[in-house]
Amino acid sequence: MKELIRFYEQLDRKLFIDGTKEFADMNSALHIECGQTTPTPTTVMFMTKMLELDKSCKVLEIGTGSGYNAAFLAEFSKELFTVEIIPKLMEKARNRLQRLGYTNIRYKTGDGGEGWPEYAPYDRIVVTASAEHEPVNLLEQLKPKGILISPAHNETGRQDLVMYCKDGKKIETYRIRGVRFVPMTRK
Repeated sequence: MKELIRFYEQLDRKLFIDGTKEFADMNSALHIECGQTTPTPTTVMFMTKMLELDKSCKVLEIGTGSGYNAAFLAEFSKELFTVEIIPKLMEKARNRLQRLGYTNIRYKTGDGGEGWPEYAPYDRIVVTASAEHEPVNLLEQLKPKGILISPAHNETGRQDLVMYCKDGKKIETYRIRGVRFVPMTRK
């Protein structure tokens, strides 16, 4: 946890924002290009903590966005596979992360709802956009004893951060707390 807090304090979010840099130090979601947002820094840190990452983990991220969340995942895992549906966002995120020296990331432009089955299974999966339904395709790509974290709509129409824990073929589901993410864009 200390390493995560230290990284959180050292990583300058301004490096991941093209506009509104004056708001980058605030703990708020920020608009980025193409109608997307980047989550609050504390939400990114919280989600990273929930994933219980270590340097043996192979991680799938759905929704690369600005690359801010990907920096956390790459820092604390062995290998990160990140998928973004918007080519412009993927290219900018890739450039940012490569400038920061990350060499353990693979990038794909495509429909994140499909995951990245060619490299499955994954130890951890994180989704950074809200989905209407349980992420069945992604759960199939999760290893036994794996963890998937995703925002999901609840019965009131709001969103919760949901943690799915896979135990063999059984999936345990835990609603953690309310969140607000942009909807997942699908092809």
